[in-house]
Amino acid sequence: MDSLTPELAARLADMALDASRREYPNHLTHFLNSAADAAIPRKLHPAFYGSLDWHSAVHNHWLLARLIHRFPDARFVARAAMRLKQNLTPEKIAAELAYFQAPGRRGFERPYGWGWLVRLELALDDLPEQRTALQPLVALVGQRIEPWLMQLPYAVRSGEHTNTALSLGWLLDWARARGQTAITAAIRSAALRFYVPDHAASLAWEPSGHDFISPALAEADLMRRVLPPVEFLPWLQAFLPDLPRDGKRAFSPVVMPESVDYKLAHLTGLNLSRAWMLAALAAATTAERRLCRTLAATAWEHRRAGLAAALRPDYAASHWLPTFALDCLEHPSWRHIPVPQPHDESVRP
Repeated sequence: MDSLTPELAARLADMALDASRREYPNHLTHFLNSAADAAIPRKLHPAFYGSLDWHSAVHNHWLLARLIHRFPDARFVARAAMRLKQNLTPEKIAAELAYFQAPGRRGFERPYGWGWLVRLELALDDLPEQRTALQPLVALVGQRIEPWLMQLPYAVRSGEHTNTALSLGWLLDWARARGQTAITAAIRSAALRFYVPDHAASLAWEPSGHDFISPALAEADLMRRVLPPVEFLPWLQAFLPDLPRDGKRAFSPVVMPESVDYKLAHLTGLNLSRAWMLAALAAATTAERRLCRTLAATAWEHRRAGLAAALRPDYAASHWLPTFALDCLEHPSWRHIPVPQPHDESVRP
C-alpha cells in the first residue's frame, strides 16, 4: 500500500471500528483509591474503553475522524460518524473528566495519551458537536501541561509511551493551531532546556527491544519545530554527527518477528514512526542537499517496510497499527522531499 486509496481507507476504518468497540482483552492503567474504584473498562472509561488501552482507543477515534475528513462520501463514513457520535457525548466525556480529576490520577496517560487526545480534538473540526463534547477533557489536559513541565527535571528518553519529545511535538502542534500562546511558550522553553545541549547521539544504540519510536529521531523531530532553520541544521549536525551525507540510506528498517506479543508488536510500528520523522527531518534540511537526500532515502525505505506489515491481523498489532499507518501516509513532508530514483540503492516508495 503505497498511497491512501479509498479501498485502504475502508480497511483501516473497519479495523478501527472493530477495535474501538472491543472491550476485551484490556490493559488497564488504573489508580484505585479504594475498593469502590474496582470496575470494568466500560464503566471506568465510557468513551474510550476499547482498543486494549485508553490511548489506543483515543487514537482509533482520531483515525475515524481523519478518514471521514479525507473520504466524506465513502460507504464507511456513516458507521464511523455514528461511532464518534455514540462515544463522544457530553455525558461520557464528563465521566472521563471525573476519572482524570480523581485523587492520584493527575498523571494519567501523561504524556502519550495527552498527545493523542489533543490530536483527536484537532481532527474533529468537521464534527463540531463531538469536538464541543470533548472540550472539557482537552481543557483539563491543557491546564496540566505547564505545571508538569515546570516540575519535570529531565526528559524521558525511552522508545515507548513515556517519551517526552514525541508527545511534546504533538502538544506543540495543537497549542499553535489553537492559539494557546502560554502553552506554546512553555513547551518551547522545556524543549530548549532538555535538548539544546544534546550532542553526539548514536543511532547505532537503537532500537531497544520494545521501541515503537526512535528516541533520537523523536527529539530531532521536536527540535525542527522549535528551532529556526538557521539554528536547527547546526544543532542536528552536532546531535547526529554520524549521519552519512552521500544520498544513500543511513540505516536499515528494523527486523520484525513473525510471532509477536503486545510488546514485540511495537517494533512493527517503529518503521512507520521512523519513516515520518525522517521525512520531516529531510524536509527541514533541504539547504544541505546531501544530508536531505540521505534522510529522504532512509525515510522512503522505512515507509515501505512499515506499510508492508502495518495491517497484521493479530490484535497485538491491529488495535493500534492502522493509526500509525495513516499517520505515516498523511504526513505532509513526503510532498517536499526527493523520491529515490530507480538507479538509487535506496528503495523506491
